[in-house]
Amino acid sequence: MRRRLTLARALVNDPELLVLDEPTTGLDPQARQHIWERLQRLKGEQRTLLLTTHYMEEAERLADRAAIIDGGHIIACDTPRALIARHIEPHVVELRGASGRAWREREHDHDSNGLRTEAVGETVLVYASSGETLLTRVDHDIGGDYLYRPANLEDVFLRLTGRQVRNY
Repeated sequence: MRRRLTLARALVNDPELLVLDEPTTGLDPQARQHIWERLQRLKGEQRTLLLTTHYMEEAERLADRAAIIDGGHIIACDTPRALIARHIEPHVVELRGASGRAWREREHDHDSNGLRTEAVGETVLVYASSGETLLTRVDHDIGGDYLYRPANLEDVFLRLTGRQVRNY
């Protein structure tokens, strides 16, 4: 409710430019969707939104252009779709737990075949340019215990900035 009130208060003077910092942090999915719908309507009214967020899905959904900042420097800037297309393979499979361990054990059997594997703790991410190739290979090697998804802005952010936690 506080986030909605803050947004409503910001709109009282009918501004052309809205500067929003982390507008949906800490919100439940219904409230977040409500705020996103309202912000989309504001964009449709030709208002300019300047949004800072660590929530990559939010940036991907709302931004016409996104800048990825690391260490205070812009390291990439473009539309979310263009950033994804330029910096990461479009198809991703997430293998968790036993599936991830099985993939790592068989990894020596894999030629590159357009697949790139990244281990993140107990999860293995497998990226590919071809969804068909990726799914065929994972189905053959692992079976059906995986999550298939398109690459997203979070994948790009982590690829460009690294996965280690840093305190600035």
